[in-house]
Amino acid sequence: MPLLGVAAATWGFVGVALLLGRPIWSLSELAFEPLVRLDLSLWQWGLYGLSVVLMAYSEGYKGFQRGFSPRVVARAFHLARHPTLTRALLAPFFCIGLFHASKKRLIVSWTLLTMIVALVLTVRLLPYPYRNIIDAGVVVGLGWGLLATILMAARALHRGCAEGSPELPDGEAAPPPVA
Repeated sequence: MPLLGVAAATWGFVGVALLLGRPIWSLSELAFEPLVRLDLSLWQWGLYGLSVVLMAYSEGYKGFQRGFSPRVVARAFHLARHPTLTRALLAPFFCIGLFHASKKRLIVSWTLLTMIVALVLTVRLLPYPYRNIIDAGVVVGLGWGLLATILMAARALHRGCAEGSPELPDGEAAPPPVA
């Protein structure tokens, strides 16, 4: 593997980890505030628990573990073997599929990014405890996603290949996933 490829893949993976880790860090205080204050009604505690469970399943398991994380690792592995200067400099954005991807992946990635930004801006407007309830679920989902991504990268490094598809542009060959 070329040195540029190894550096780019490392930067891509670390950059994605930072993109996930920053909101986990910044939202954790808000997410745990109801657990410190202990002032929620029974109904609000139910919402808190529901938010955590739903986000763990939908965001953590379905979104990250089954889709995002394997793709990020596969794209980092592809980047290690096929680096370009642009991909190396923008490696985190390459790894999350915002460029040099299949048409479907580009549409899905940019649509999700737009929706996430809109949701973040909307949730910020909610009062206590509703913002905190949603943030608790987000912290759990993102935490699951970060952990899944790290574990999948470690497994891929151990095996020497990634399990997911890098979802490259049509016609560009990708190494087959591990069976």
